[in-house]
Parts: sequence; C-alpha cells; structure tokens
Amino acid sequence: VPINTLIPVEGTPLADTPPLPWTELLRAVAVCRILMPQSMVRLSAGRSGMSEESQALCFLAGANSIFLGDQLLTAPNRSKNSDVELFDMLGLEGINEVESTETIEV
Repeated sequence: VPINTLIPVEGTPLADTPPLPWTELLRAVAVCRILMPQSMVRLSAGRSGMSEESQALCFLAGANSIFLGDQLLTAPNRSKNSDVELFDMLGLEGINEVESTETIEV
C-alpha cells in the first residue's frame, strides 16, 4: 500500500498546492496499519521533503516499507545512502529487494 504525498511540479494545476502537514501523513499511515495489518505500508513519494523525525514517527505508526532508489517516476527520491544512514540511526533493518517471479494469468 503506497502512501504518497504530493510533490508539486511547476506548470501543473497543483503546482501551488501547500504541503500536507506531516501529522496528516502520520495519521494516514496509522489508519492503513490498523485497517490492513498484513500489508506492506510503503512510504513513497514525498519522503525527500520529510524530516528524519517525521519519517521515524511514520515507521513507529506502522510504515514498514519504503521506495528505495534515487528517482521516482517524475521526481527525485532520497538517495540509498541517506536511507541506509536513517535506518542505522533508527536501529531498523531492511530486507533484501525481492524480484517477483510469480506469473498471474488474467
């Protein structure tokens, strides 16, 4: 379950949208964890604009996954090194990236 915050992009209709208060994001993470206890709740777009403290609180509230890599679809992301440093500081351990080989017939 990816949780994204808006990354305003100049020239788009939402370019001037004010940022969502991090407490609202925290509340969304907690609600997702309560409603979907078996799901991976992923902090995705918008983490680059979050403080380490607000990210830590999101992990405590139930986020258990991040989008790792320097580039999101249309915006930059935190570097892998900065995420490793954050996890070390918080005493969190990541799991290896897993490639899915499962084929789903539709």
